[in-house]
Amino acid sequence: MPGDLRIVWRNGGRRPRVPSPMTRPSPVPDPPPLALPYRPPFDWAHLEAFFADHASPGAEVVVPGRYARSIRLDGWQGTLAVEPDPGADRLLARIRATGDGAIDDAVRAAVTARLRAMFDLDADPAAVAAGLGRDALIAALVRRRPGLRLPGAFDAFELAVRAILGQQVSVAAATRLAGRLVAAFGTPLAEAAAEPGLTHVFPAPEQLVEADVSFVLNMPRARGRAIRGLAAACLARPDLLAPGRSLDDTVADLTALPGIGPWTAHYVALRALGHTDALPASDLGLLRALDTGAGRPSPAALLVRSAAWRPWRAYAAIHLWAEDAARPAPELTPRLP
Repeated sequence: MPGDLRIVWRNGGRRPRVPSPMTRPSPVPDPPPLALPYRPPFDWAHLEAFFADHASPGAEVVVPGRYARSIRLDGWQGTLAVEPDPGADRLLARIRATGDGAIDDAVRAAVTARLRAMFDLDADPAAVAAGLGRDALIAALVRRRPGLRLPGAFDAFELAVRAILGQQVSVAAATRLAGRLVAAFGTPLAEAAAEPGLTHVFPAPEQLVEADVSFVLNMPRARGRAIRGLAAACLARPDLLAPGRSLDDTVADLTALPGIGPWTAHYVALRALGHTDALPASDLGLLRALDTGAGRPSPAALLVRSAAWRPWRAYAAIHLWAEDAARPAPELTPRLP
C-alpha cells in the first residue's frame, strides 16, 4: 500500500496535516548585549593586543575588534564575545549558552562583574595619572598612553595556571602550552553555541589536581607539580583566589605553594585579582623599559624606585610593559669568522 494511503487510513480517512510555515516556531533570538560603560580615555587597542598575545587557544579567540571566550559558572557553560561600542564609552558583551542552559539574571550579573574586572572598567584614569606623576619617566609614559588599563582575567585559577606555564619561557611558548593543556584536559564545548575557534572550556581545578600535566605537555616536572599544587589549594580553600583579599595575604599564600615565587604571585595578583599595587619586580620587560641608557636597574633598585608609584605600581608596570613592547628589537651584530 503506498505510503500516502497508509497515512490517510491511519488518520481516519483524513489527509495528513502539513504545518503551515506561519505556525512553525521561530528561532529563539539572542538576548540583548550587556552594556559595560567606562570612564574615558580607554585604550581598547592595547587590551586587544595584550589579550591576543596571551590567549589560550581553544578557550579564547581574539580578532580585530572582538574578544571571545568559553566560560563556566557554577556548572553553567557558554561563550561570550566582547566588542567596543563605536558610538559610546562602553563595551558590549554577548552571551550564548551551550546545551539547554538558560541565561538568567544570575548569569548576567556574574558575567558583568567578571568582565568589568577583566577589562578594568571601573578605573579612574585621572586618579591613576595623578598618582604616578611623582616619577618623571612614568608620568611621561602615562601622557603618551593615557587610556591603558590593567589586563585582567575572567577566571583567576585559569590565569594562575597560565602564569605557571609562562615561567622561564616566552609568551609564545606559554601560549602553545596553554593550547595543549586546554585540548588535553578541558571540557569540550557544544558546537552549536561555540564561537568560531572556541573548542573547550579551560580545565577546572578538579580536572588538574591529579593530572600528569608535565608528561602530557612535555615540560619540567616542577611546573606540573606547581599546577597540581595550585589546583589542590584552590579546592581546599575556595577563597584562595577570591577578590577582596589584601595584596600581602595573597602573595604570602601563593608563595607558600610549591613552584610559585614572588614574580608569579605578583603577576597573578595584578592580572587575576586587580591589585593596583602589585609589582613583579624581577620581570625582565620592566627592567628593560627602565633602561634609558645607563643600564638596567636591579630588581632591588626597581623596588626602591617604585615607592613613588604606590598605590598604583600595577599601572606603572603596564605602562613599562607597553613601552618595552614598543621599542625596536636590538640589532644583532654579526660574528666575524
